[in-house]
Amino acid sequence: MKKSLNVIYTLFFLFNASTQATDLKVGDIAPNFNLQATTGDFYQLSDYINKQAVVIAWYPMANTRGCTLECKSLTEQGHLIRTFDVSYFMVSVDPLDDNRDFAEKTGADFPMLSDPTKLTAKAYDVLNFLGVASRVTFYISKEGKVIQIDENISPKTAAQDMANNLALLGVNKRPPTH
Repeated sequence: MKKSLNVIYTLFFLFNASTQATDLKVGDIAPNFNLQATTGDFYQLSDYINKQAVVIAWYPMANTRGCTLECKSLTEQGHLIRTFDVSYFMVSVDPLDDNRDFAEKTGADFPMLSDPTKLTAKAYDVLNFLGVASRVTFYISKEGKVIQIDENISPKTAAQDMANNLALLGVNKRPPTH
């Protein structure tokens, strides 16, 4: 019994240590990416430089409980984020077809990107020992610099938290449309 508990504690420690560490720091230039979305379109960070701030929400795996809660939050409360001059994405290392299915099931109304090669996940240092991305959100300025790294994501309130962070970071609001 004691041996089993030691194994559980060791696995818990390893999982937490590997999911909470990123070498990318606030102030660093965010790594560029060129990833395909569930719509078939490709998105790359360099297209947004000097135009718009970007939020990249990494998630572990499509169609899992926490990821579904996070995606539904961003879908149902996305209007809170869209008041800011920002583009936002959810990204995983899942194959594109898995993310397409996930986007359809959750009604995602924003780009969900796939990184099946895991190269971008490695560049953002979010790949954990399980081979999936850790749940980490990166806030990137119009200039392409990392302005915040959020490793304490609450999937149920992800959209509200993202909007709060954008306000605290001083990201400009979008001009009202008439």
